[in-house]
Amino acid sequence: MRSTRRTPRRTTLRTAAVVVGAAAVLAVPVGSAFADSSAGAPVAPVIVRLADGAVAKVYKTGPNRFEADIFAGSTKLDTLVSRGGGVAYGRTDGLRVVLQPNGGVTSWMEGGEKSRPKPKAQAPAPVRVVMPDGRIAKLVDGAAGGERAVISLRGGEVLGTIDLRHPSAVHDGWTYELVRDGERVKFVVIDGRGGGSGWVYDFGSGKLVETYGAGAGAGVRAGAGSGGLR
Repeated sequence: MRSTRRTPRRTTLRTAAVVVGAAAVLAVPVGSAFADSSAGAPVAPVIVRLADGAVAKVYKTGPNRFEADIFAGSTKLDTLVSRGGGVAYGRTDGLRVVLQPNGGVTSWMEGGEKSRPKPKAQAPAPVRVVMPDGRIAKLVDGAAGGERAVISLRGGEVLGTIDLRHPSAVHDGWTYELVRDGERVKFVVIDGRGGGSGWVYDFGSGKLVETYGAGAGAGVRAGAGSGGLR
């Protein structure tokens, strides 16, 4: 009788390495390597090299069930089990390993891009406005307290601050206001001693967008209950 020798099927593993900063992410699809297991043929473990040089020996131990033994040299560090379509996670000395429901393995090292602090967004620089009374207003946007205006003398001495919670203040007969106009904020300066003339500035740019004389009104008025500068 002639005997036929079957050449063992060879499976080639393809490893995709994605380097992000100092973290190497290795993703290995190994589900196809277990294709013969459903027919009852014994299947050797699939060996996957992990991000820190350790290895994972991946076995298919049943329908929708995979196990991965993690080794550093001859030392077994951990065993991950994925069953019923679930994902298994492992962590050892900064190495993170994920066993996927199809037997695929992903690994990366902590301390790379994921753990780096993200640069903080820088707030816009204040807009400087020289007001008709000779004083200076610095219009500050994007700060923790929201829009605010810092009123000071030319020499730099700060007289006080107004914001949208305390939008109006009076100093030496001059009124300073923050007025919300839809989605925009305007900065208004009113000369109370000179008959009520007013100057309206765009908060974002500091540009003068409107002026009005005594009694004109033009849709801008001093807020009720104005207090002293804080």
